[in-house]
Amino acid sequence: MLRRLHSEQPESFTFTPQNQAWAEAQLTKFPENRAASAIIPLLWRAQEQEGWLTKPAIEYVADMLDIAYIRALEVASFYFMFQLQPVGSVAHVQVCGTTTCMISGADDLITVCKAKIASWPHKISSDGKFSWEEVECLGSCANAPMVQIGKDYFEDLTPERLMDVLQKLENGEGVTPGPQNGRFSCEPGSGLTSLKDFGAASSSCNASVQLALDHADTTKRIDGSEVPLVTPWRDREIENLQSVTGSTDTVKIEKDNGAETIEI
Repeated sequence: MLRRLHSEQPESFTFTPQNQAWAEAQLTKFPENRAASAIIPLLWRAQEQEGWLTKPAIEYVADMLDIAYIRALEVASFYFMFQLQPVGSVAHVQVCGTTTCMISGADDLITVCKAKIASWPHKISSDGKFSWEEVECLGSCANAPMVQIGKDYFEDLTPERLMDVLQKLENGEGVTPGPQNGRFSCEPGSGLTSLKDFGAASSSCNASVQLALDHADTTKRIDGSEVPLVTPWRDREIENLQSVTGSTDTVKIEKDNGAETIEI
């Protein structure tokens, strides 16, 4: 499938201050001369901030990584996780249509999307809030049929339940991702037959769902203020320097992808 940049583009892009700090921190994960390895997480954060990946955003990330624009565009246009056209302001719904979901009712979910959002994929709803598309396998076959909204999975869906999720999103209400039929994760629908102690989990939601609820960011645009910036790999570097030098002086670490000052 040929993927092109959308014909209408904003004039510019810049990360929010918090997202900029996050992006700069990601560069420190990689060895010298390998900053380009951060391209996927940086493009993804740009998309999370804006909802879709614009030409100025792609070029902004390329400038950060000191790579040619075409290199960044190659990545953005290759991976279908990147939306190269505007999406709904509230949610973009990706319906898995591959075999397991297909035989479990994906067509019915698509019918809901056509009725509630728009008759064609990638067309934004009349109120501007929603868009949808059919995608290939999202790897949640044990919980078919399912959709992905933003970065969250909504699994074990029925047409009625998907319509309810969309209605809540339209009304600005919170939604809980994960299994929608009462399952904790992907255990048998009839209940556990082994490892039954696992069923005594203290949380009513699995870890992925609980994290999304704790951060209250299940469908919102990400501006970087949701959680504190955590860089454990840099903390380890500080600890190593501290053990080697035995000093609390300021240490400047020179790197080809930028210089940073670390207090130890």
